[in-house]
Amino acid sequence: MTAGTTGAEGIPEAHGEWRGWREATQEALYGPVGFYRAGPEGPAAHFRTSVHASPLFAAAVARLLCRVDEALGRPAPLAFVDMAAGRGELVTGVLAALPAAVAARTRAYAVEVAGRPEGLDHRIEWRAEPPRGVTGLLFANEWLDNVPVEVAEVDAAGVARRVLVRGDGTERLGEPVAGAEAAWLARWWPLPGEEGLRAEIGLPRDTAWAAAVASLDAGLAVAADYAHTVDSRPPFGTLTGFRAGRETRPVPDGSCDITAHVALDACASAHAARCAPDRTPPDALVRPQREALRALGVTGVRPPLALASTDPAAYVRALTRASQAAELLAPGGLGDFGWLLQPVGGVDAAALLVDVADDEEE
Repeated sequence: MTAGTTGAEGIPEAHGEWRGWREATQEALYGPVGFYRAGPEGPAAHFRTSVHASPLFAAAVARLLCRVDEALGRPAPLAFVDMAAGRGELVTGVLAALPAAVAARTRAYAVEVAGRPEGLDHRIEWRAEPPRGVTGLLFANEWLDNVPVEVAEVDAAGVARRVLVRGDGTERLGEPVAGAEAAWLARWWPLPGEEGLRAEIGLPRDTAWAAAVASLDAGLAVAADYAHTVDSRPPFGTLTGFRAGRETRPVPDGSCDITAHVALDACASAHAARCAPDRTPPDALVRPQREALRALGVTGVRPPLALASTDPAAYVRALTRASQAAELLAPGGLGDFGWLLQPVGGVDAAALLVDVADDEEE
């Protein structure tokens, strides 16, 4: 039933028709008045990402871009693609942190459904889709968790059924999961026949990620997100909402963010499956954010107390950096994010995360 119609008992259906979570979330987040299109302040007004936590994150991504640049033989142009760019915070920070010689060769792209913010650096190209045929680094920070997915729940008979939802967040069970979605569950998120167990069917994310990686001719694609793997799937799923800095019940009416953790192992496999049969894709890596950032120079080490006596201002600055780094690396917080590093064109992802004390500047 659609909004404004009357139900079986004559009660107005004020909250619209029953839909799968994927369709409902797509409209709530990306529709004409959706969450990601409304408000000049962008997502930063509602939740805190690694980008917003500290400029150290953008500096680490800039260092990774420099390592990709070196591995590719210093191409011109060198692309940096910021997927789900928000208001351009990450791409702006990366450009500011790059050595001048690398920045001069870098072509920066921000990929976002919302309009271009006023005052954004003129060097940044604002796009609705990633550019194709580029060489460099594609970085997707908290993008895949907002790619809408269907939700499945096991009924009393042990059958996994699609969860339907209305605009007020009310749910009911729909038809049994079938076809490609059932095959995905069987491989990536098997559900025992226990009533109430839930899963998010990550097939659209696999497809979106494989397409994003395919936009690179050579380089590295990175997805940094809330994540889990097949040996540690949460039994009741992870679907949730965020509004004004607080976690909240997910309601697909455009008033809140709707997010769910990402099966990064499935995404990695999707790119491999998309490659031509005669082509073996380079090995992908999945690493905790704390491990990746430490390899990129984010340590969280507190400055020596003696510095407070000799240079108090420098001590305060160093202490601030250490506090910010600690938040980015924290267990139980941002440090638990997963990083999927998917190389393209022979780049060695593992070599890019070798801890180097000081990368050689250009």
